[in-house]
Amino acid sequence: MIQVDARGLACPQPIMKARDIIAENPQEFEIIVDTGAPKTNVPRFIKRSGYKVELIEKEDEVTIIARR
Repeated sequence: MIQVDARGLACPQPIMKARDIIAENPQEFEIIVDTGAPKTNVPRFIKRSGYKVELIEKEDEVTIIARR
């Protein structure tokens, strides 16, 4: 499974990382982002790309798991 750490990156950089992963057309992947705007924007982008999304929240980070 592809795993990407996008913590510390401001939007739109986490979305751009998600876009790059989606371009590889994986069945599933994970991306870790900070809370705040990336927590909302990245899952929305991934869902629009045809993936189902699950969020796992920890103190100041969110792991977004995307599956086809």
